[in-house]
Amino acid sequence: MNRPALLALCTAATCAALLAMLPATRAQTAVQLIAPDEAEAALTRATRESRLAEARSARLSREAEAATEAVQRTATEAAALAARIQQAEADIEAARARYSIARAERADLTARLAEKQEPTARLTAALQTAARRPLALSALQPGSLKDVVYVRAVLDSAVPQIRARTAALRSDLDRGRALEVQAARSLDQLRSSEGALRERRQSLAAVENQQRIASRSARGAALREAERALALAEEARDLDGLVDKLDEVAALRRELAALPGPVLRPADLAAPLAPEALAAPPNAPPSAANAPPPADFQLPVQGRTLIGFGAKRDSGIASTGLTLAPAPGAQVVAPGRGRVAFAGEYRGFGRIVIIEHAGGWTSLVTGLQRVNVAVGDNVIGGSPLGMADGAAQAVTIELRRDGKPVNPLQFLS
Repeated sequence: MNRPALLALCTAATCAALLAMLPATRAQTAVQLIAPDEAEAALTRATRESRLAEARSARLSREAEAATEAVQRTATEAAALAARIQQAEADIEAARARYSIARAERADLTARLAEKQEPTARLTAALQTAARRPLALSALQPGSLKDVVYVRAVLDSAVPQIRARTAALRSDLDRGRALEVQAARSLDQLRSSEGALRERRQSLAAVENQQRIASRSARGAALREAERALALAEEARDLDGLVDKLDEVAALRRELAALPGPVLRPADLAAPLAPEALAAPPNAPPSAANAPPPADFQLPVQGRTLIGFGAKRDSGIASTGLTLAPAPGAQVVAPGRGRVAFAGEYRGFGRIVIIEHAGGWTSLVTGLQRVNVAVGDNVIGGSPLGMADGAAQAVTIELRRDGKPVNPLQFLS
């Protein structure tokens, strides 16, 4: 093998060893990484949640376009914007997961290349020393020319092996550069999703402001109802007691709504009432025993499941709901169509929202940092309820039927 080729081979090996130890540059940023053992699951979950949120947004946008009443249209537009916000939040989580996966793989590759660096560096140094020594000088050193020829023959046989090993090293370096590109692309997607999230939150704030202006005329009745709900909260011993009291009020309201209208006074007071006058009205709501849950039922927030329904808590008591770990400031939406029965602070649970659904169903959402609805508001599935605290408190969703907890996961599409 001639000296220029050997020098080129040595230079390539030296560069490969040095490049293997270069730190990442562009992808260095203040992104909060996800643990390697959780990143794959987070990516799968966020990708699924983004797809579902996109489908909800498209459906709600179509319903908003088809709505004929201004109130219904505004409510559906707000729900569609909330779905787009949740889509952006899921895209951010997916980008963080991809970035974390790329960084973890890059760190693992760097560690493996570091193990190969020392022997490669020693071999490179020896080959460079041999390549720079002139053949005439080798002839003057102690020993015979036979030894020099033998060394050269050994080098010629070793060069293919060196080339093969440096080729594998170059392949690892190419993989490292590809991981850097992947991390940079995920970082760009993260920044883009964050920008979209800010814009969508501004749009939602404008729509919510329109809703508040439109509902000012009914504010007096809403304030009186909110005061009654707060009074019930003071009387209740715990959260279960509050839900039970609100269920009693809701049941009374349903019974009053199901009563037949006033009956005209008969000419003959002694005559019995006609059977049709005693019958229930034709539009009476179905009984709670047969009523299905809200058709548009969904989870109120996106996030990793911390405690499943029926799982044992630290206190040893079985969970009556589903506890999720959302990102700080995540959008929280109504689980289904209904009427807000309680919205505000409750001792030990932060800000909570309780929604009455048709047929005796009730949903309870706890762990909110901010609440954007009031008692008496009518909501649809996906209507914005507020923001999650996330960093300090998880969000819990409970679904009850006639006061009894039901697993909400069985009603998710």
